[in-house]
Amino acid sequence: MVNGAELPNHGADEMTRNRPDDPGLRRYAVVETILAANIATGRLPEGFVLLEGPIAEALRTTRPPVQRALQNLQKRDLIQRFNGRGYLVGTNAGIEPVRDDIRTIPLDLPLSAEEALASRSSGERIFERVETDVAGCIIFGQYRIIEATLAEYFKVSRTVARDVLGRLEERGLVRKNQSSHWLAGPLTAHTIREHFAIRRLLEPPALAGAASQIDQETLETLRQRLIAQEQAIGSVRSGDLDDLDELFVETCMLPNPNQRLSALIRDNLLPVVASERLLRQLGLPDDTARITEQRLVVELLLRGAVDAAAAMFDRHLEAVMLRRIAQIKIVAVLPAPREVPTYLTLLDGQTAR
Repeated sequence: MVNGAELPNHGADEMTRNRPDDPGLRRYAVVETILAANIATGRLPEGFVLLEGPIAEALRTTRPPVQRALQNLQKRDLIQRFNGRGYLVGTNAGIEPVRDDIRTIPLDLPLSAEEALASRSSGERIFERVETDVAGCIIFGQYRIIEATLAEYFKVSRTVARDVLGRLEERGLVRKNQSSHWLAGPLTAHTIREHFAIRRLLEPPALAGAASQIDQETLETLRQRLIAQEQAIGSVRSGDLDDLDELFVETCMLPNPNQRLSALIRDNLLPVVASERLLRQLGLPDDTARITEQRLVVELLLRGAVDAAAAMFDRHLEAVMLRRIAQIKIVAVLPAPREVPTYLTLLDGQTAR
């Protein structure tokens, strides 16, 4: 119940896995519960535009769990895609978008969800440190992260340590193997090629399939943003480039009617974004050349040259891949760190050299 309103029904099996009072509730499930509750009470009215970035800020979380929460809400027919960024609350055709800022709305928080967010405060304290530690190592090999040692190292509970690792998993920086061991890395030219091979298989066709669903005004807005960044190239911030990349994906690919394809694109992008963040943390410059390449793709779409836009986008992905591999090779000559935190264990025979 939220202010007297009953939470949307996920079904018995779903609720068993994602009970709001479950202390192991994943971040995406907390976000989903909060958004569904506020849709049910009308706090988020029909037509309200839901955007990942503002939701993440409002709920003090990261974008990957918000992405998954929104995908789940769409599957539950609570929200829908439209010819614009984000999702619309409701599924009726012809809803007028309501473009308010969710960060200014006093959202109703189910007590259990509020407690789940509060319980992550100590995780917030150590998350960036763990992310930096992991990112600084995986260029040099494959590491195992021992959950209990991580908890002891930062003087936090196993639950907090597990939550931090879950967030890193959502960002594509760590993973679990078949033995349920947490692993990170290695980041090599080979892994970069693999991820970009998948991107080139999925993304140009997705762009071509989405072209008919993108309105000209949205494309022109994106083009103007890209031009503005080109003109300010000397003062471009990493966050600006990240926002532009996300806007490009949301505008040019995700309107594709094939939602499974869109989900695959999102999942594959997580480790790609993580690798770029890692290289920045190691001191390498941002890849600003991609701004011009993306602008050329958008301009071809504006002219209706869909096949040419898809081909240009494929060449853009190849160019980004080659630049990323060149950066990997630069970093590979750096000496491996002599000391790493005790919760990170280099696996024998897994060095990236």
